[in-house]
Amino acid sequence: MKPKYLVLLLVSALLLAACGPSTTPEPTPDVAAVRTSAASTVVSQFTLTAAVFTPVLPPPSTATSAPTVTATVTLPPVAQVTNAEGTTIALCDKYAWDINTVDVNVPDNTVMTPGQDFTKTWLIKNIGTCAWGEGYKLVYSYSNPPAEKMSGEAQPLTAAIAPGQEVQVSVNFKAPDLPGTYTVYWTMQNAQGISFQGNDNKVLYVQIVVQ
Repeated sequence: MKPKYLVLLLVSALLLAACGPSTTPEPTPDVAAVRTSAASTVVSQFTLTAAVFTPVLPPPSTATSAPTVTATVTLPPVAQVTNAEGTTIALCDKYAWDINTVDVNVPDNTVMTPGQDFTKTWLIKNIGTCAWGEGYKLVYSYSNPPAEKMSGEAQPLTAAIAPGQEVQVSVNFKAPDLPGTYTVYWTMQNAQGISFQGNDNKVLYVQIVVQ
């Protein structure tokens, strides 16, 4: 082969080598760095998700419990009397009645004949703090007209009457001989001989018309 052709072949080979694709290998990626980056991305996504869905808790309750109610025990009222020395004495005895049931029999203005015997009964309630027992009884208080006291005798209590208990009390009467309207008042007396009253410091009464 002629030298001229050899030179052309060498030049052509060099040109082809210069224009061909580069055969330099690309750098190998850092696997650890890739994993670290991916893990950071996942953690960031979880953090954002938690931030979005974090529940908002209600503030603690400031309500206070209802105050404890303490029951107050009130003792029933008692009678008051004044002794001979002018000293006021509080008694543990008092009674009351229901206006609708106090008259068990012989209502007001019941017509009687002169000298007629009858028994008047009242329903009363012990509202004091002492039980009524031996020595407790009904006693005469006064009458209207004053000069015409209608005679009567109280029936004794047959059993002890505890505070809060009701009892029927009675008096055996004899109507006056003269015609007219008569009202007589009676009240309770304790074992010490002290009389005590009922509703609004009033006493029991019976009113009849003699014809």
